[in-house]
Amino acid sequence: MYSSDDIQYALETTRVVHEPDRRIDTFGSTRFQFQLLSELMDDAGKVRIRTGEVDAARPQIVRPEPYQSIEMDGFGDEARERLEALIERLKAQGVNLGFMRYGFRFRRGEVREELVSDSLEAVSHRVVRDAERQGNPLMAVIEGVDDAWEISILKFTLEMILKSQGINEFDFKRRGLL
Repeated sequence: MYSSDDIQYALETTRVVHEPDRRIDTFGSTRFQFQLLSELMDDAGKVRIRTGEVDAARPQIVRPEPYQSIEMDGFGDEARERLEALIERLKAQGVNLGFMRYGFRFRRGEVREELVSDSLEAVSHRVVRDAERQGNPLMAVIEGVDDAWEISILKFTLEMILKSQGINEFDFKRRGLL
């Protein structure tokens, strides 16, 4: 489905332009809303806005080592492989991912699409301004790649795991789980 060049390009160019105020709850479930903005490659001056949700939840049981992974519903098999490769790259860079042994489950809900005629910069500015005005603490606005948009969502998801790590580690230690 995606070439390794497509995936690498999506990972390098995806950026969160409006970050959620909330982080992933340690012992509960968190539902992030997102708006993913991407320029159409074959139609200058057109931007696709994908609107959807990603549920982040911790599995109900602590799993043994061979079964510790991130569960993903609504994503393709290739997306899972790329996320696991990205996790391995982070481990190699020395990022502490020990808390992931408790696992995470991500589910991508239905995604709606809308095409608008304008520049990515103008659409991004409007969407971010609307998100700020609404004040939704779980809203993310992401600029990504149209063809590999799932990779852009996965990058956002992994960034939220990493940004939630400090809070999650504190909660796990407080309960004697780490």
